Amino acid sequence: MLQYDKKLKKYAGQLRNNMTDAENILWLRIKGKQLNSCQFYRQKIIGEYIVDFYCPKAKVIIELDGGQHYLEDGEHRDMIRDKYLKSLGLKVLRYPDNEVLDNINLILEDILRNMQ
Repeated sequence: MLQYDKKLKKYAGQLRNNMTDAENILWLRIKGKQLNSCQFYRQKIIGEYIVDFYCPKAKVIIELDGGQHYLEDGEHRDMIRDKYLKSLGLKVLRYPDNEVLDNINLILEDILRNMQ
């Protein structure tokens, strides 16, 4: 079982209740074991981070990135975060919000490829 910071539980719940449009669209397509019969969790706490989506069976994390992730500071924080998550043996997949909104089927195909 992955360790997590219990102080983040309230914040993770708030994030689940206020998902972005891109997160909602992806969640509707992966919840309830719709993708490769794998269970996904949303706004999952892993260590000191809250990841957008996590599939324990495939050891895959899906992050949907808005514009702030493409600024220098955001890219640096994501690099540190991804390094930590990868050190736990997890694969981190990142997709821009606009690609999820425009090409959900291509995103789902890419996720499936990366789950194997």
